[in-house]
Amino acid sequence: MAAVSAKLVKELRDKTGAGMMDCKKALSATDGDSEKAIEWLRQKGIASAEKKSGRTAAEGAIGSYIHTGARVGVLIEVNCETDFVARGDLFQELLRDVAMQVAACPGVEYVTTDEIPAQIREREKAIEMGRDDLDGKPEQMKEKIVEGRINKRLKELALMEQPFIKDSSISVAELVKQTAGKIGENVKVRRFTRYTLGEGIEVEENDFAAEVASMQAG
Repeated sequence: MAAVSAKLVKELRDKTGAGMMDCKKALSATDGDSEKAIEWLRQKGIASAEKKSGRTAAEGAIGSYIHTGARVGVLIEVNCETDFVARGDLFQELLRDVAMQVAACPGVEYVTTDEIPAQIREREKAIEMGRDDLDGKPEQMKEKIVEGRINKRLKELALMEQPFIKDSSISVAELVKQTAGKIGENVKVRRFTRYTLGEGIEVEENDFAAEVASMQAG
């Protein structure tokens, strides 16, 4: 495989508007051939999607997903630029897929890591800094290890960082980007709510054995 230089990656980014990592993947997959890399990006629906990411996405739709058994439900808002696109099959498919993703990821609480409040980051740092396996390590090394662990933990909380449940080779963020490239508009997951049946309800637990014993005694 041909080595992919930073210069080649930058040139491809300038031509297509795709992200640096996507350009690097495309060039690696095509042995450094820029023209084939452009085709690769177009096939993936990535080329030009980045250029659209700064445009206002005020239209869209609210989608829902109820998991089998009706014990988990999701409401999600995904935005695009026009009502016409929001009604289209590609957008509606994305809406369903991302709602299903939320249902499958009970640990996810935010759309992106940028939305995670500073206090949660500080809490995670305090937890990690207090772990026994860091005892005796130099402070600089400890900071580096903790930073890596915090970043990993924050990604676990963010929807866009999750591997897509239908194709784990891409993240939810990449799925959204590919859809944006295909429909030609900026697409953004704005917010979601996940409902779990009975969540937050305190259920009184009866001691069945003691109850039976009491009945027999009576």
